[in-house]
Amino acid sequence: MMIKHRNRTFSRKPPLQAAILAGALVALLGCQGNPAASTSVNNGANSMQLQLTQEWDKTFPRSEKVDHRKVTFANRYGITLAADLYLPKSRTGDPLPAIVVSGPFGAVKEQSSGLYAQTMAERGFATLAFDPSYTGESGGQPRNVASPDINTEDFSAAVDFIGLLPEVDRERIGIIGICGWGGMALNAAAVDKRIKAVVTSTMYDMTRVMSKGYNDSVTLEQRTQTLEQLGQQRWKDAQSGTPGYQLPYNELKGGEAQFMVDYHDYYMTPRGYHPRAVNSGNAWTMTTPLSFMNMPILTYIREISPRSVLFIHGENAHSRYFSETAYAAAAEPKELVIVPGANHVDLYDRPDKIPFDRIAEFFDEHLQ
Repeated sequence: MMIKHRNRTFSRKPPLQAAILAGALVALLGCQGNPAASTSVNNGANSMQLQLTQEWDKTFPRSEKVDHRKVTFANRYGITLAADLYLPKSRTGDPLPAIVVSGPFGAVKEQSSGLYAQTMAERGFATLAFDPSYTGESGGQPRNVASPDINTEDFSAAVDFIGLLPEVDRERIGIIGICGWGGMALNAAAVDKRIKAVVTSTMYDMTRVMSKGYNDSVTLEQRTQTLEQLGQQRWKDAQSGTPGYQLPYNELKGGEAQFMVDYHDYYMTPRGYHPRAVNSGNAWTMTTPLSFMNMPILTYIREISPRSVLFIHGENAHSRYFSETAYAAAAEPKELVIVPGANHVDLYDRPDKIPFDRIAEFFDEHLQ
């Protein structure tokens, strides 16, 4: 049984965590694995070759109910993105409603977003799971940089691509953002009116957590110190000509908070490990937080209305307050579903926890 809430917020407060700023980052170094093939993509003046692995290297089993192929497309900044396209095998030839998926922050399309995309394709949608700019198999240099602007654009570029496919009805496109890409999805939906409905799952607002820390606990003094350190790192990067990278993510040393143990259980074990994922023992550039510090991406969340938003979060997730406060700030129509007993990463890959039936019902209703 799931706890559903409409038109109201919560009084319950999530537990405080000691982590500040950089602890919010979960990441991926740009290793490319063992590509079986390469695809040459011409982006006008910016031409590059992506190395695309052709074998099935997902963290979830392949479905016999869908057709799958690797695709590429360019965003508005000329960066070539790599994605997995999933189409239901039982399609009739009529244009399909479509869903674009990305996340979690620091993950790749072979992990959670691909699972969501394949599952929704089984339910009759054309779906696209993509690697954001600078990560995974997507283009962009240097590797493993995140940007609230560019990564919001990535969602819209994916809408561009899927909306032009002959199998798709471009007037019926929705998006799903998982974890840190939940915030990006909300930002994309606010600015891109072509997006007809949006779902967030176990959502993070990365601009909020990087600038204010967990539960907004960072003081002005701490924020100033972090910005001073980031400025000094820019000097080092400028002098060396290459960016410095953070320490490897999700390598436990003992004494970590439970949510960090949960991340390790997903990203560093056979359950969810992928060599291209930042969070699987790789890292973001040290200056990645800079573009998030002054950029509150949920400022215009009310402008998603009259299109609908479905927020999904785990009852026991350390990050639950992100969905609660975003839900309170959003205008109608909106819905918040709290999954009993679920923690943050349960909604990455646990079919018994992820409410796929509700997600399908939501898109069936709002992508009519």
